Formats: sequence, C-alpha cells, structure tokens
Amino acid sequence: MDLLINQNLFIIITILLSSSFSMGLGNEIQNLGQYPLVVSTWPFVEAVRAAWRAVDNGLSAVDSVVEGCSACEELRCDGTVGPGGSPDENGETTIDALVMDGTTMEVGAVAAMRYVKDGIRAARLVMQHTQHTLIVGEKASNFVISMGLPGPTNLSSPESTAKWVKWKDNGCQPNFWKNVLPANSCGPYHPRKLPSFVEGTCSRGSVGGIPSTSSHIDLQNHDTISMAVIDHMGHIAVGTSTNGATFKIPGRVGDGPIAGSSAYADTEVGACGATGDGDIMMRFLPWYFN
Repeated sequence: MDLLINQNLFIIITILLSSSFSMGLGNEIQNLGQYPLVVSTWPFVEAVRAAWRAVDNGLSAVDSVVEGCSACEELRCDGTVGPGGSPDENGETTIDALVMDGTTMEVGAVAAMRYVKDGIRAARLVMQHTQHTLIVGEKASNFVISMGLPGPTNLSSPESTAKWVKWKDNGCQPNFWKNVLPANSCGPYHPRKLPSFVEGTCSRGSVGGIPSTSSHIDLQNHDTISMAVIDHMGHIAVGTSTNGATFKIPGRVGDGPIAGSSAYADTEVGACGATGDGDIMMRFLPWYFN
C-alpha cells in the first residue's frame, strides 16, 4: 500500500500546487509558460504524450484528457485499460470511464459498458449530449453506438480468455464473494448464515473465515489510468478509464466512473486522481475531500 499512497500523494501534490500557484499569479504565470500541464497515474508515458500534444496544440483540458486516456485504451495500458483485459466472472471485459470539466463541473461517465472499447469518448458523449452524469451496462453501449462510436465489439482477447480459463481451473479463486457457500470453489453461490454478532459490524481481514476482497488487490489486478490536465487558459479537467477489477462479479461498477472516487477537478482549487481498491475508495470519495 505504501507504493499506492506515494503515487496518490504525488498526483495530489503536483496538481494542487501547480493549480494553486498558477491561480494566485494569474496571467503572469501563463506568460512565464507554466501552462499547460499533464499528470497521469503510473508510467503511462504515451498517454501523457498524447494529452500533451493535444493541449499544446490548443485543445481544451477536457479534449486533451480524452485524447490521453483514449491513447491508453488503444495501447491497453497494463492490460487494465481498454479492451482485452480484466475479465469478469463470466470471462467478459467491460469498461468504466469518467471525464470531468473542472470549470463547469460537468461530469460524463459510463460503467459496466459492454461491446464498446472507447470508454473515455463514451463518457464525453454522456457529458456533451445528455443531462445525465452516468449511464451503465448495455444501455450505455446502445446510447454511445447510436451517437457514432464503433460497436458492438467483442472486448475479450486471447490473453483475457486464457487468464479466465486458468482462474476457473483454480476453482474460481480468488474472487469477490463473501459470506457464501461454497467458499472455495466456483458457484453458483448461496448465502452463508452469519452469527448475529457479525451482522452490522465492521471487520478487517475476514468474516467467518472468508477473506475480504482487499486481500488480493495488488499492482497486477487493480491498475488503471487517471489523468489531469491544465490547459493554456488555466482550465482543469480529469479523466479515468478502466476495465475494472479482474474476476469481478458481473455488473460491478468500480471507482473509475464515480466523481470524487477515481478523480475530481475544480478549476478554482485543483485536481486529484488515483487508483487503488475501488470498492474501498467509493466509500470515502477521497479525491473530492482532498
């Protein structure tokens, strides 16, 4: 977790200091060439370069974030962004994505989106062409395809399928179920009766001998991209794109498309973004409170 914490603090500190310093001096900083700025989680260099090319050529912070995250989707960064990675329990890859305009506070997001690989562009369509914030599942796919994105497309890859088959052969372990039977094999599952003292209590590690989900969250199965951009005008935007937690229960929505959980932007303050255990992060909205 120390690596995750340090990564998160780097992003928070970089964007907040750059934004606050720039806001305080206004046009003087712009004249000194302090804008634009691009920051991303993890060593996704090509994604940062794509966003930089966009913002350096005069595109807005929102459009530049979209270009950066889209590049990561096309490159399938770490196998955790875009198509072809992180299969769910059924072996299917789905997409979560968010874009937020820190000047207008508009947000567009898609979650558990099937059959469409362009997550961040789908999120921008939600922001630009609806009064909604989040559209999910196959209905999100239908919407963005109707708005011109390519699809339907099979988002699985030989690599994701092989990973899923290996997981099935291992008795579907590890997984994201708890307090169910059977505990150590594939489903179907049914609820395990809990002692009365367990219900309504908070515990760490395990409940009734069944490990918590966070016990198998590591650098290989939770990574994603969260990006922040300050454009030439000093406007800030953030974006996130992910194919979610590996072997998640189908239909699960992660932190990626939730404003304040994966990323948050406010041009008057700054921006934050990070990756981690999304099911924990959604409980606390850390980047809203930072």
